[in-house]
Amino acid sequence: MTAIYTPEPFRIKVAEPIQLISREAREAALKAAGYNLFSMKAEDIYIDLLTDSGTGAMSPAQWAALMNGDESYAGARSFQRLKAAVEDIFGFKYFAPTHQGRAAENILAACLVKSNQYVPSNMHFDTTDANIRARGGRPVNLVIDEASDPANPHPFKGNMDVAKLKAFIAGHGREKIPFGMMTVTNNAGGGQPVSMENLKATAEIYRVNGIPFFIDAARYAENCYFIQQREAGYREKSIKEIAREMFSLADGMTMSAKKDAIVNIGGLLCVNDEALFQNIENELILREGFPTYGGLAGRDLDAMAVGLYEGLDEAYLAYRIGQTAYLTSKLNDLDIPTIQPAGGHGVYINAGAIFPHIPQGEFPAQALCVELYREGAVRGVEIGSVMFAHIDPEDEQWRYPALELLRLAIPRRTYTQSHLDYVADCFAAIKSRAESVRGYKFTYAPELLRHFTARFEPL
Repeated sequence: MTAIYTPEPFRIKVAEPIQLISREAREAALKAAGYNLFSMKAEDIYIDLLTDSGTGAMSPAQWAALMNGDESYAGARSFQRLKAAVEDIFGFKYFAPTHQGRAAENILAACLVKSNQYVPSNMHFDTTDANIRARGGRPVNLVIDEASDPANPHPFKGNMDVAKLKAFIAGHGREKIPFGMMTVTNNAGGGQPVSMENLKATAEIYRVNGIPFFIDAARYAENCYFIQQREAGYREKSIKEIAREMFSLADGMTMSAKKDAIVNIGGLLCVNDEALFQNIENELILREGFPTYGGLAGRDLDAMAVGLYEGLDEAYLAYRIGQTAYLTSKLNDLDIPTIQPAGGHGVYINAGAIFPHIPQGEFPAQALCVELYREGAVRGVEIGSVMFAHIDPEDEQWRYPALELLRLAIPRRTYTQSHLDYVADCFAAIKSRAESVRGYKFTYAPELLRHFTARFEPL
């Protein structure tokens, strides 16, 4: 039974036209892009669910904040307003703005990661994984086993497997681990949340072993909402109170503010260690800009300061999480297999189950991405072997991810119920001809983050 669609807690003030190009034009666009949806022109997309990063609709208060932007090179009032918001919500002693989350990850890795060191997490997402590898490090995923079972209804499938973490630290030694992480919500594993109980247990393991603990906080507010709704003892707490408790467990955080701060550009890097922060500032100046603007215009800092608070609004979060639940149940009614339960920012379709005849080396999730565009000009993103398969440096064998997923990331405050119904109709059409779909092979692929620029051809 399809979930009830939660009405939007806003009304639309500005509308952006979109158009559905013909099937022939879509086919030509696919070939021109090398069958990579990242390489397609936005004007050829009808419903764009490639990412929720920087694609949400800013509020009137955020647009008004842009006009208050202080573009002073150093010490701008915009920075002070952002500083007040960051300290109020997250509670860390020091922070640096960056132009987006991967810049924060780059700086953190530059300061801490050395060759052949390991960085454990529940599951690293693509840019975190790549920034660690770019410094010669090895990202390690230690999520609970339930995360690999799409049908398992575990309410916190993003949790770290604490037994695996203890064993990993004991087996490799604290000196080989410059820091540990936790991604909230767990993007690579279906937008699944992490419980406060698990965060506390993970933080304690890192603390006992003297390992700094960082949170990848891109979607922290959504994770806090799941804690409020699903975890005992938190129903009466506000999202902000839950957030403060969460970040009190950590030594620092990275954040793409393009997600839960609902801005088009921006990121944060927060720490408590003064010596580390001095190194961060030096890296920031070298790569991003002066520490009080960090690669951003003053107006972007002001929009971020407002958006951080808007992302905590419980009516907004109920609507947002409700959208993913609605589309998930709509697809399940059509027997389209998805990660269960519905996650935070997106719907994750089990492409391996839709195309069991396509082996992982022929990229079944990429094939589903192409078919979704071919059917209705809907753009999603592959989260499978294109994104995460790699050669293990220890035995030089290919390692494939546990799941082949297509993610439909829902931009914030952007699409309506009828748009989601259209997406579901496209999947119904694809399902009817699934057996005829074939896989793909690379014609070009870089070593790191290949999914952004790779090119393919059908087999």
